[in-house]
Amino acid sequence: MSAYLIGHINVKNQGKWETYVEGVQKSLIPFESEIVFRGRCATVLTGDHPYALTVVIKFNDQATLQNWYRSETYQALIPVRDEAADVVIISYDAI
Repeated sequence: MSAYLIGHINVKNQGKWETYVEGVQKSLIPFESEIVFRGRCATVLTGDHPYALTVVIKFNDQATLQNWYRSETYQALIPVRDEAADVVIISYDAI
């Protein structure tokens, strides 16, 4: 069953953010994942959503998503991510 990672993002440092995004794209290659959507929030129609950007990444399954997240390559990017942006990352299983 497919699994999806959703990231909600507010960028604090654009240069570091670009470095992080490039690193993430490279880190995804061995996991045969795909970036389904990357975009800027246009309108919050109901409720509160304080994030400007969102990304959705599709993985073959939850195990692959977790293996990517725990990979040495991605873990090395976390300090860059934390300097670059405020990020909430959530995983979902397709139903």
